[in-house]
Amino acid sequence: MSTSRPGRRSAARPHTRPVLHSPGAPCPCGLPAGYADCCGRYHAGHAAAPTAEALMRSRFTAYAVRDAAYVLRTWHPDTRPADLDLDPHLRWERLEILGTTDGSAFHTEGTVTFRAHYALRGERDAMEEQSRFVRHDGAWVYVAPLP
Repeated sequence: MSTSRPGRRSAARPHTRPVLHSPGAPCPCGLPAGYADCCGRYHAGHAAAPTAEALMRSRFTAYAVRDAAYVLRTWHPDTRPADLDLDPHLRWERLEILGTTDGSAFHTEGTVTFRAHYALRGERDAMEEQSRFVRHDGAWVYVAPLP
């Protein structure tokens, strides 16, 4: 996901304090694991996402728990914004992975096509994007949406 709100970038200061998420709670990324054993370990820096899809899932989860620092840390430095404004009224609810190309442990590039469901001030909607990922300094990072 490229921004904190669909179609919006901001120069405001990032929310640096993530929303507390119980380690045993289901991970927002949709995989059948608890947050701590799934995306939480990436957010905490205990491991790096091994695939482009795993990074996409962990970035979605970072938006869901409002961990702007992780989103920025996993964004390619050539396309990363200076700051990220995560709207407190925007709640990311569910992620669907629609397709992937490459992006495995054996690749240096990959794409992930996804649909992210959200609610903004009570109104539910979804956004779709095909995101480009590359390895940078040995780790997967988000580059930008494909046109």
